[in-house]
Amino acid sequence: MRRAFIPVLTVVAVIFALWYGAAVALNTPWAYDQAKRAKVELSFSELVADTWSQKKPKLPAPHQVATEIWKTTVEKKITSKRSLIYHSGITLSSTMLGFVLGTVLGIGLAVGIVYNRVMDMSVMPWVIASQTIPILAIAPMIIVVLNAIGISGLLPKAIISMYLSFFPVVVGMVKGLRSPGAMQLDQMKTWSASSGQQFWKLRLPSSMPYLFASLKIAMAASLVGAIVGELPTGAVAGLGARLLAGSYYGQTIQIWSALIMAAALAACLVAIIGVIQRVTLKRMGMA
Repeated sequence: MRRAFIPVLTVVAVIFALWYGAAVALNTPWAYDQAKRAKVELSFSELVADTWSQKKPKLPAPHQVATEIWKTTVEKKITSKRSLIYHSGITLSSTMLGFVLGTVLGIGLAVGIVYNRVMDMSVMPWVIASQTIPILAIAPMIIVVLNAIGISGLLPKAIISMYLSFFPVVVGMVKGLRSPGAMQLDQMKTWSASSGQQFWKLRLPSSMPYLFASLKIAMAASLVGAIVGELPTGAVAGLGARLLAGSYYGQTIQIWSALIMAAALAACLVAIIGVIQRVTLKRMGMA
């Protein structure tokens, strides 16, 4: 068990070493400029210490980001507008709504594509083509159109999340529903099974591994959509708003802390889906 963690810890150590090194390289010009203005000479140790402690560095050091996360999570009340937990909760609400809508839409389209040749030939190409449009281009359009008809707040961000999350569900479910072999389908026909019985007894159970794999991707995509959806709205709450405020005022430490928080949130959500997957497949005898 301990040996299994050695590769993970090695990769983490390499990432941190590269991160600290990059912080020194990117923040050195500012440190030298300040030293030149003050007419002082910096030793190597002083230079490294300065690059790892600047208030507005180009690239904050890992310990600076960790300190910021600690201050904005543990040391702040959850209801505080400066709490990352508060902002994460705002983003999580639109993420989950968009994920649910995307999952329902994706499964519905997948069933139609598998059982209807017209949908297979007409809808599937449009589903694929929809993902070629950059989300940064379509997000403001969605916000403007929905605001014009009086819809604002949570729903526009959820729709953007849905736009990103439905695609992997469609692809995964189509693959899963078509995964039963010809012999399995022929055997169902010999039992005089109807199309509905084939779906519930064979196709749907066979699609579960594909569905859960696609749900993990969809959840991560939904979170990205929620964050992107907060940017054009000028939101004052949410991880996207936190990123936007940090970019306005050059608070790179705040930006990085929000990014790490978003990554941690995505990891937790995907891990929850993984737990549900293991339990579900075990109960179905597929684990």
